[in-house]
Amino acid sequence: MVSIVKRFQRANGLKVTGRLSDADISALRGLVERGATVRNVPAMPPTDQRAGINSDGTATPPPTAPPQVVAMIDAANQIATTPYSYGGGHNTSFKDTAYDCSGSVSFALHGANLLNSPLDSGSLEKWGATGPGEWVTVYANGGHAWMTIAGLRFDTSGREKAGTRWQPDMRPTSGYVTRHPDGL
Repeated sequence: MVSIVKRFQRANGLKVTGRLSDADISALRGLVERGATVRNVPAMPPTDQRAGINSDGTATPPPTAPPQVVAMIDAANQIATTPYSYGGGHNTSFKDTAYDCSGSVSFALHGANLLNSPLDSGSLEKWGATGPGEWVTVYANGGHAWMTIAGLRFDTSGREKAGTRWQPDMRPTSGYVTRHPDGL
Protein backbone atom coordinates (compact mmCIF):
# COMPACT_ATOMS: atom_id res chain seq x y z
CA MET A 1 0.00 0.00 0.00
CA VAL A 2 2.83 2.42 0.83
CA SER A 3 4.27 1.97 -2.68
CA ILE A 4 0.93 2.88 -4.30
CA VAL A 5 0.60 5.97 -2.13
CA LYS A 6 4.15 7.06 -3.01
CA ARG A 7 3.45 6.58 -6.73
CA PHE A 8 0.29 8.69 -6.42
CA GLN A 9 2.19 11.40 -4.55
CA ARG A 10 5.03 11.46 -7.12
CA ALA A 11 2.68 11.49 -10.10
CA ASN A 12 0.79 14.46 -8.68
CA GLY A 13 3.69 16.60 -7.46
CA LEU A 14 2.94 16.04 -3.77
CA LYS A 15 5.44 15.52 -0.96
CA VAL A 16 6.39 11.81 -1.09
CA THR A 17 5.93 10.28 2.36
CA GLY A 18 4.04 7.03 1.74
CA ARG A 19 1.24 8.25 4.03
CA LEU A 20 -1.89 10.06 2.92
CA SER A 21 -2.06 13.56 4.38
CA ASP A 22 -5.13 15.78 4.31
CA ALA A 23 -3.65 17.50 1.22
CA ASP A 24 -3.18 14.11 -0.51
CA ILE A 25 -6.75 13.09 0.26
CA SER A 26 -8.00 16.43 -1.04
CA ALA A 27 -5.98 16.00 -4.27
CA LEU A 28 -7.26 12.46 -4.71
CA ARG A 29 -10.86 13.54 -4.07
CA GLY A 30 -10.48 16.32 -6.66
CA LEU A 31 -9.22 13.85 -9.27
CA VAL A 32 -12.14 11.50 -8.63
CA GLU A 33 -14.67 14.35 -8.73
CA ARG A 34 -13.28 15.43 -12.11
CA GLY A 35 -13.82 11.89 -13.42
CA ALA A 36 -10.21 10.74 -13.39
CA THR A 37 -9.65 7.03 -13.78
CA VAL A 38 -6.68 4.94 -12.83
CA ARG A 39 -4.91 3.74 -15.95
CA ASN A 40 -2.55 0.84 -15.99
CA VAL A 41 0.42 3.00 -16.98
CA PRO A 42 3.42 3.62 -14.73
CA ALA A 43 3.58 6.98 -12.99
CA MET A 44 6.36 9.34 -14.02
CA PRO A 45 9.04 10.06 -11.42
CA PRO A 46 9.64 13.59 -10.15
CA THR A 47 11.43 15.90 -12.59
CA ASP A 48 14.77 15.62 -10.77
CA GLN A 49 14.64 11.82 -11.26
CA ARG A 50 13.90 11.85 -15.01
CA ALA A 51 16.46 11.01 -17.64
CA GLY A 52 16.44 12.85 -20.97
CA ILE A 53 16.67 11.53 -24.53
CA ASN A 54 19.39 13.03 -26.72
CA SER A 55 19.17 13.63 -30.47
CA ASP A 56 21.51 10.68 -31.13
CA GLY A 57 19.07 8.26 -29.45
CA THR A 58 21.00 7.93 -26.20
CA ALA A 59 19.78 8.98 -22.76
CA THR A 60 21.30 11.32 -20.19
CA PRO A 61 20.86 10.34 -16.54
CA PRO A 62 19.46 12.93 -14.17
CA PRO A 63 22.01 14.56 -11.84
CA THR A 64 20.39 12.94 -8.79
CA ALA A 65 20.63 9.38 -10.17
CA PRO A 66 22.42 6.78 -8.03
CA PRO A 67 25.63 5.32 -9.56
CA GLN A 68 23.92 2.03 -10.48
CA VAL A 69 21.23 3.91 -12.42
CA VAL A 70 23.91 5.90 -14.27
CA ALA A 71 25.72 2.63 -15.06
CA MET A 72 22.48 1.08 -16.42
CA ILE A 73 21.81 4.09 -18.63
CA ASP A 74 25.42 4.08 -19.87
CA ALA A 75 25.16 0.38 -20.72
CA ALA A 76 21.74 0.75 -22.37
CA ASN A 77 23.11 3.65 -24.46
CA GLN A 78 25.68 1.27 -25.96
CA ILE A 79 22.90 -0.79 -27.58
CA ALA A 80 20.04 1.74 -27.82
CA THR A 81 20.16 1.94 -31.62
CA THR A 82 21.38 -1.56 -32.47
CA PRO A 83 19.07 -3.81 -34.50
CA TYR A 84 16.56 -6.25 -33.05
CA SER A 85 17.21 -9.97 -33.41
CA TYR A 86 15.37 -12.77 -31.64
CA GLY A 87 17.87 -14.40 -29.27
CA GLY A 88 20.29 -11.47 -29.59
CA GLY A 89 22.31 -10.60 -26.50
CA HIS A 90 21.99 -13.99 -24.87
CA ASN A 91 25.57 -15.19 -25.12
CA THR A 92 27.66 -15.33 -21.96
CA SER A 93 29.59 -12.13 -22.74
CA PHE A 94 26.39 -10.09 -23.30
CA LYS A 95 28.07 -8.64 -26.43
CA ASP A 96 26.23 -9.06 -29.73
CA THR A 97 25.46 -7.23 -32.97
CA ALA A 98 21.71 -7.19 -32.28
CA TYR A 99 19.51 -7.65 -29.20
CA ASP A 100 16.05 -8.97 -28.45
CA CYS A 101 13.85 -7.55 -25.69
CA SER A 102 15.17 -9.59 -22.77
CA GLY A 103 18.73 -9.39 -24.10
CA SER A 104 18.40 -5.59 -24.06
CA VAL A 105 17.08 -5.52 -20.49
CA SER A 106 19.76 -8.00 -19.40
CA PHE A 107 22.52 -5.86 -20.99
CA ALA A 108 21.36 -2.76 -19.09
CA LEU A 109 21.14 -4.65 -15.78
CA HIS A 110 24.56 -6.21 -16.36
CA GLY A 111 25.98 -2.70 -16.84
CA ALA A 112 25.21 -2.06 -13.16
CA ASN A 113 26.58 -5.49 -12.13
CA LEU A 114 23.08 -6.77 -11.36
CA LEU A 115 23.26 -9.83 -13.65
CA ASN A 116 26.02 -12.35 -14.32
CA SER A 117 24.34 -13.87 -17.36
CA PRO A 118 21.48 -12.84 -19.66
CA LEU A 119 17.93 -13.83 -18.72
CA ASP A 120 14.98 -14.55 -21.00
CA SER A 121 11.70 -12.73 -20.41
CA GLY A 122 10.23 -15.62 -18.40
CA SER A 123 13.22 -15.58 -16.05
CA LEU A 124 12.97 -11.79 -15.70
CA GLU A 125 9.45 -12.36 -14.28
CA LYS A 126 11.14 -13.90 -11.22
CA TRP A 127 14.27 -11.71 -11.02
CA GLY A 128 14.78 -9.01 -8.39
CA ALA A 129 12.27 -7.70 -5.88
CA THR A 130 8.51 -7.68 -6.42
CA GLY A 131 6.75 -4.57 -7.69
CA PRO A 132 7.91 -1.27 -9.18
CA GLY A 133 11.12 0.39 -8.09
CA GLU A 134 11.81 4.03 -7.41
CA TRP A 135 14.40 4.35 -10.20
CA VAL A 136 14.17 1.11 -12.19
CA THR A 137 11.30 -1.23 -13.00
CA VAL A 138 11.43 -4.34 -15.18
CA TYR A 139 8.20 -5.45 -16.88
CA ALA A 140 8.17 -9.06 -18.08
CA ASN A 141 5.91 -11.82 -19.26
CA GLY A 142 6.56 -15.02 -21.20
CA GLY A 143 6.72 -13.17 -24.51
CA HIS A 144 8.22 -9.73 -23.90
CA ALA A 145 10.32 -7.70 -21.47
CA TRP A 146 11.07 -4.00 -21.16
CA MET A 147 12.11 -1.63 -18.41
CA THR A 148 11.93 1.93 -17.18
CA ILE A 149 15.06 3.65 -15.95
CA ALA A 150 14.76 7.12 -14.42
CA GLY A 151 11.38 7.69 -16.08
CA LEU A 152 12.34 6.56 -19.60
CA ARG A 153 11.11 3.36 -21.22
CA PHE A 154 13.84 1.12 -22.65
CA ASP A 155 11.95 -1.16 -25.02
CA THR A 156 12.69 -2.90 -28.33
CA SER A 157 9.11 -2.25 -29.46
CA GLY A 158 9.84 1.47 -29.85
CA ARG A 159 13.15 1.21 -31.73
CA GLU A 160 11.65 0.85 -35.19
CA LYS A 161 9.49 3.96 -34.80
CA ALA A 162 11.99 6.26 -33.10
CA GLY A 163 15.34 4.68 -34.05
CA THR A 164 16.18 4.06 -30.39
CA ARG A 165 15.03 1.76 -27.61
CA TRP A 166 14.65 4.85 -25.37
CA GLN A 167 11.07 6.11 -25.35
CA PRO A 168 9.61 9.07 -23.41
CA ASP A 169 6.13 7.58 -23.34
CA MET A 170 5.00 4.70 -21.19
CA ARG A 171 2.92 1.75 -22.31
CA PRO A 172 0.18 -0.24 -20.61
CA THR A 173 1.49 -2.77 -18.10
CA SER A 174 -1.45 -5.15 -18.01
CA GLY A 175 -0.23 -8.74 -18.35
CA TYR A 176 3.29 -7.96 -17.14
CA VAL A 177 4.99 -8.89 -13.89
CA THR A 178 6.79 -5.90 -12.33
CA ARG A 179 10.17 -6.38 -10.68
CA HIS A 180 12.96 -4.08 -9.60
CA PRO A 181 16.55 -4.17 -8.32
CA ASP A 182 16.70 -4.03 -4.52
CA GLY A 183 17.15 -0.45 -3.36
CA LEU A 184 16.40 1.08 -6.76
